[in-house]
Amino acid sequence: MATIEHWIGGSSTEGASTRRGTVFNPATGQAQHEVVLAETADVDTAVATAKEAFASWSQASLSARTKVLFAFRELVNANVKELAEIISDEHGKVLSDAAGEVQRGLEVIEFACGIPTLLKGDFSDQASNGVDVYSFREPLGVVAGITPFNFPAMVPMWMHPVAIACGNTFVLKPSERDPSASNYVAKLWQRAGLPDGVFNVVHGDKVAVDAILDHPDIAAVSFVGSTPIARYIHTRATANGKRVQALGGAKNHAIILPDADLEYAANHLTAAAFGSAGERCMAISAAVAVGAAGDPLMDIVNRKASEVVVGSGRDPKSEMGPVVTAAAKERIESLIGTGESQGAKVTVDGRGLKVPGFEDGFFVGPTVIDQVGVEMDVYREEIFGPVLSVVRTDTVDAAIDLINANQYGNGTAIFTSSGEAARRFQRGVNVGMIGINVPIPVPMAYYSFGGWKDSLFGDHHIYGNDGTHFYTRGKVVTTRWPDPSDTPAGVDLGFPRNH
Repeated sequence: MATIEHWIGGSSTEGASTRRGTVFNPATGQAQHEVVLAETADVDTAVATAKEAFASWSQASLSARTKVLFAFRELVNANVKELAEIISDEHGKVLSDAAGEVQRGLEVIEFACGIPTLLKGDFSDQASNGVDVYSFREPLGVVAGITPFNFPAMVPMWMHPVAIACGNTFVLKPSERDPSASNYVAKLWQRAGLPDGVFNVVHGDKVAVDAILDHPDIAAVSFVGSTPIARYIHTRATANGKRVQALGGAKNHAIILPDADLEYAANHLTAAAFGSAGERCMAISAAVAVGAAGDPLMDIVNRKASEVVVGSGRDPKSEMGPVVTAAAKERIESLIGTGESQGAKVTVDGRGLKVPGFEDGFFVGPTVIDQVGVEMDVYREEIFGPVLSVVRTDTVDAAIDLINANQYGNGTAIFTSSGEAARRFQRGVNVGMIGINVPIPVPMAYYSFGGWKDSLFGDHHIYGNDGTHFYTRGKVVTTRWPDPSDTPAGVDLGFPRNH
């Protein structure tokens, strides 16, 4: 098997580690690559390389930076197909979904191409007599990203284009489950003209993560993953004096009111629950059917879930691929069984699915579970699989209370034809991202992505203006150029006053 190596200083390297991990093809269930798992020394090398590159990259003109960003954008756009195939082979998602992931990452690159405008400072002429005040923002230094398996291209692209455009250098630690996309992107950066050492990739597990969190020359850490790990990363990195944005888990709800177009709502629930096999932090995993919407909605959702075509991500007929690992499959199927044993009703059962020709793949079919209670494990836990739990309430206010009682606050949606109900919903839920008749409310790149409660640790959301502020720090300069003839004769020890 080929070995996937680190990318440090513009070239591939095995580094100091002899440890290896296995990268599977989720559709076949077979091992396809080995990946080097970094030791602390490998992280040290990457950071030292990035620190050296920062000295010149941080001083590069905005014109020079944007030239590289625009070239990078064109290269990513020209290689969407190749990136999508890499993602599909290691993650399992279907090609169209993988291409969509790259496209959403492209939007952040395009946002970062506007960095000259984004970094414009302020100027106050004659703030006091003969005094001008102005401000600008500077890069932090070496920054790092620790990213999850479910979006091996898009989530890193939420981070490194903005960080690099701001003048920082970057060390990426992607998931060891699907690492190849990051190396491919590193080569695109190099082809775009980015100086070697500005973007580095270190593969690994907890050893690499802890080395990043503890390294004194890393100024900031961005993370996307589960809530327990987000909390750990935020706690450890901030204790080491780092700036941190750590996006955690989710239990995204969609409320369906009786006045909604139920066919429309069911189409979007099906897509949002089962797209990418439910391995999305913005997947709808809990549908809240209000009042009379319940039974007719279930009839439609059950039918549509049963019609989803499951197969290899490389098969153009497939609408949903496998989950990422055998362990993920086992965990998801166990939670379905637990929900059933705790009193919920499995109306569409995806357990034990076998895809012809891919019998050893990690497949779980679309699953719908009705009559779910909030005390059940299948509701409380982040399943991260193709499972839609249906909870029933009598009123929209009860549905809002249910969402607000949940520990997560990432994304939520409402399906209704009532503007009054939608407005009450958007103002009443304690959630960071809201969709109204939109099931997966991932903001455009010129906004920012992030949740509330246990879905976010830190003060900044990711990308957008929050991203540029996270990866820079401000300076304010107060200037005076006095006329020598006006210089006072004595020293005034009073506190300076504006006049």
